[in-house]
Amino acid sequence: MSNSDDSSAGPRRRTGRLRAVRLLTAAVFALAGLIFVTSFNTSKGTNIRTDTSLLKLSDLIKERSQNNAELERTTAAVRHQVDTLADRDDGRTQAQDARLAALRAAAGTEELSGKGLTVTLNDAPPGSGARIPNVPEPQPNDLVIHQQDLQAVVNALWQGGARGIQVMDQRLISTSAVRCVGNTLILQGRVYSPPYKVTAVGDPGALKKALAASPAIQNYQLYVNAYGLGWKVDEHKALTLPGYSGTVDLHHAKPLESSTP
Repeated sequence: MSNSDDSSAGPRRRTGRLRAVRLLTAAVFALAGLIFVTSFNTSKGTNIRTDTSLLKLSDLIKERSQNNAELERTTAAVRHQVDTLADRDDGRTQAQDARLAALRAAAGTEELSGKGLTVTLNDAPPGSGARIPNVPEPQPNDLVIHQQDLQAVVNALWQGGARGIQVMDQRLISTSAVRCVGNTLILQGRVYSPPYKVTAVGDPGALKKALAASPAIQNYQLYVNAYGLGWKVDEHKALTLPGYSGTVDLHHAKPLESSTP
């Protein structure tokens, strides 16, 4: 009797396992069908992966940059109109006019002309490797321009007595911030790609001396020699920097009092 029960239990177990496998298989196909229907309804018959209606982040940044540039041009035009109206008979004395002109020049909102130079920084050419012996093969970050590289150039030019500085096509003022995100420069709401140009009005000899004396730029030159990062300095006998045309967020400021006697 016990042998009969054991012999019938085996087929029942096998039958139960087969039913479980069939049910599991049916459930998998049902789930796949549900996912397919959901995907179809979401895309409304289009390919979700290649839906051109979804802007890439880079396209969105470029669009915003173009909008900011147009707003800056509009702001500059309105500011010119306001200045023209303000320059009419407003009762100011010549001394006050001279003082206002000096403040505008110091703030960077007026054109500035004179001798100077342009520094151009660029990423290394594609596929660049070590160019001198006993130098390790570069990492990706070794082949691109970083924020500290641009900031080092700007700082050195100010140190060298620059009367005004322009990065790409924008004049720097006291509230300007040079920031890099990935392989792009973001300056005053606009986005730029390398090569980066920094132009300064000032004594070219003093500016070059300040660039050569900067420890940060000396370190950058090591990468220029080792991996081919771009570095070029062009001297100009005459150049003109545009006045800053954007909005000014700083409403009031005063210099710190010197602590030295």
